[in-house]
Amino acid sequence: MFSVSFEEMFLLEAIMYKVILWGGFIMGVEIFQVDAFTKEPFKGNPAGVSILDRERDDTWMQNVACEMNLSETAFLTRRKDGFELRWFTPTREIDFCGHATLASAHIIYETGLIDKEQTVQFFTRSGILTACIKDNGIELNFPAKPVQKVDLLGLSDALGVKLLYTGLNADMYLAEVSDEDTVKTLKPDLEKLLRLPASGIIVTSASSIGKYDFVSRCFAPAVGINEDPVTGSAHCLLGPYWQGKLGKSELTAYQVSKRGGYIGVKVVSDRVFLTGNAVTVMRCELL
Repeated sequence: MFSVSFEEMFLLEAIMYKVILWGGFIMGVEIFQVDAFTKEPFKGNPAGVSILDRERDDTWMQNVACEMNLSETAFLTRRKDGFELRWFTPTREIDFCGHATLASAHIIYETGLIDKEQTVQFFTRSGILTACIKDNGIELNFPAKPVQKVDLLGLSDALGVKLLYTGLNADMYLAEVSDEDTVKTLKPDLEKLLRLPASGIIVTSASSIGKYDFVSRCFAPAVGINEDPVTGSAHCLLGPYWQGKLGKSELTAYQVSKRGGYIGVKVVSDRVFLTGNAVTVMRCELL
């Protein structure tokens, strides 16, 4: 008598389900989850990446980002000369995101959408951004965003530490503190941060470890992210700042969140080149 094991039955059902999907009864949208600025899964900053076969409306993309519940989900639409790229947090669309751009480039190369020798061109709210593969990872070409010194009433109280410097670019604040341990042990009052006129607060210090030049953490409760694990866009501010303080244009950074992540930073004129690695941890289908 013919019989099948539970495992064989499960596999058969999975195959039949795929046949239904491929047959057109249910059309799915493929979504990847990628850990960015790390070589290890479950480290760095997770981002969702979806390469769309057609344009989708804003409400649909926002609902998907909310469902993914990651700091950012990236949506890519193929164009003749590159990809349109949009980023959504669980609560709103944003103008610029570093780690989800790295995750997007990683998926484009990994799935063979373009050759690894080619440069990826992204069309975004922040202008044209590019990515290419280098020996030590994927290099992103972003605009530099140097800060101007300002005083923000209430920031020191909200962070619970003394600040050596505060600077601003657009609505992102950068605050320098005395040492690396202060950055690591920081326990900000998120309710107080939420009342400040800022989309994000970057806290930084020089590193006491020779492995990297500076450390940072990034808090953005105003856009639904209490603490971002590794923030590529923040290094467009941090790069020029530490270039000025340390007198060097090539730096190594570490974001000391619970997950942590390494970023290579090179400042050239009005551009910041960020280099990082990424790991695909999940591939699923949204029905």
